[in-house]
Amino acid sequence: MKSFKKVSLIIAAALTSTMLVSPAAQANAGTVTLTVAGSAATGGTVVTTPVSLPVPADNSVDAADALKIAVTGVDTGTVVTAVAVNATIVPALSATGAAVTASSGSSTLSIATGTGTSADFYVYTKSTAVGSVSITRAGTTTVYYVQGTAGALNSITLTAPASAAAGTSQVLKVSGFDVFGNPKGGATINTLVSSSGVALATALTTDTVTATLGTKEQTVTIPATGSVTVVAYATVATAVTGLAAPVGSVSATIVVRDIAAELAAKNAELATANAALKAAQDALAAEKAGRAADSATATAAAVTAKAAADLAKATYIAEYNALAKKWNAKNPKAKVKLKK
Repeated sequence: MKSFKKVSLIIAAALTSTMLVSPAAQANAGTVTLTVAGSAATGGTVVTTPVSLPVPADNSVDAADALKIAVTGVDTGTVVTAVAVNATIVPALSATGAAVTASSGSSTLSIATGTGTSADFYVYTKSTAVGSVSITRAGTTTVYYVQGTAGALNSITLTAPASAAAGTSQVLKVSGFDVFGNPKGGATINTLVSSSGVALATALTTDTVTATLGTKEQTVTIPATGSVTVVAYATVATAVTGLAAPVGSVSATIVVRDIAAELAAKNAELATANAALKAAQDALAAEKAGRAADSATATAAAVTAKAAADLAKATYIAEYNALAKKWNAKNPKAKVKLKK
């Protein structure tokens, strides 16, 4: 009987222990729905197929410009957090009296559902590079991808050399951009190349391939003399308050270089430099020769002076010794020493 009671107690303890360590019910991450202007978004779940969005070139973030992300069915009180990279999050779209512009929003947003079970927000982009938004709720994170499509042509640039040799071929390059600086492929940019009283107009269409997107090159031949004037112009978008001003015309001048004249001038400069070098070398040689002559003269003078001194010394000694001998002969007890 006692053994039966012990077994019963052990089983009860085991069941109690199992109940204590059983995990709590998992929080509900809910459902995420992606729509653009009320219709289901296409793509967005992998980086290679992002949701395509037009950039807000009118400086108003509207339904057509933004990806609506609706989180539903989460537990009451859940905090939904969004973090965007190369995109912007806003809690609402532009409306009368509550404008949402291309400078509105931020890269992060947190929505506390409070007593509710859903959260809505919007993502837009000003870039044609792929962006992402990470949605975290109830310990679950999901990433969605967006990519902007360039707006209308808003500005153009022209690249040309400042100078070029006569008769050479030079490359001009035009580039087109939308109001946010995205390269604009398929845009028409005209050039007017003028030289020697002749003007040539050309219509260029900017490239659509990734490597050279929004650009187009044109080759021109440089005349024998004078200069080449290049004007690039295009039909661009109407100015929008708050966004970059349109630039529809740019120009450049290519100065024709006379290579033969430049070479002759350089040769003349070289000849002048060589003459100056020769004069300097001659002056240095003359200075060295003068120093050598001065040194020889100084040496000869020193030898002569020494010889004179030696002679004077010898004469003095001879005269002194002659007198000393006479003295010694007359004064044998008070002799003086002779000098050597």
